[in-house]
Amino acid sequence: MDPAIVCTNLTKSYGPKGNLTPALRGIDLEVKAGELFMLVGPSGCGKTTLISVIAGILNHDEGTCRIFSRDLDAMDDGDRTEFRGKNVGFVFQAYNLIPTLTTTENTSIPLILNGVPRAEANERSREMLRQVGLGSKLDTLPTELSGGQQQRVAIARALVHNPRLIVCDEPTSALDHTTGSEIMELFRHEALKGGRTLVIVTHDARIFQYADRIGVMDDGRITRIVNSPSEL
Repeated sequence: MDPAIVCTNLTKSYGPKGNLTPALRGIDLEVKAGELFMLVGPSGCGKTTLISVIAGILNHDEGTCRIFSRDLDAMDDGDRTEFRGKNVGFVFQAYNLIPTLTTTENTSIPLILNGVPRAEANERSREMLRQVGLGSKLDTLPTELSGGQQQRVAIARALVHNPRLIVCDEPTSALDHTTGSEIMELFRHEALKGGRTLVIVTHDARIFQYADRIGVMDDGRITRIVNSPSEL
């Protein structure tokens, strides 16, 4: 099986010309299909920038990034948006739920953006919410949910259009240990179904045990990749 992600000599800098701040300094990374891969390292080391490039949300400067054998550089903005909409689910650190929409309506957004009729999108969203344990909260607003429940909605939204790649930014950082463990078990059992690939940025050492491999980042580089938290 071809790798899900192949990054080669990937660079990214921020700021005006002549005063650039490097965020990625020649990243080489390969993530297998069906793998739960974690990125760890200090704040500001480039983790979120890297997953944003991988997800097609952010352009890189140099190097290449191939997702499921597709070269993101070879796509125009429209093609990249379409590719991301069909193949990538993103779980944001702050959940990014729309407060005026119900859990079903929030979850259905990726389907509607992909042209699925609203009635079908809502039905598929309800089923996805049931799968993540929110069958009793289908018509609830985000403000009426706990942090763990809001994260489950965010996960349902990321999974509902059956993407091949799920990218998560600090999915357990605001959760207690029990809820965080439940979220990771949910990822292991739901997100990785059907050979999906999962990339998680985290500072939360409590969840390292759920990773198949862990990439350690520092100062815009991946310094090493380990197979077990005990190697960190």
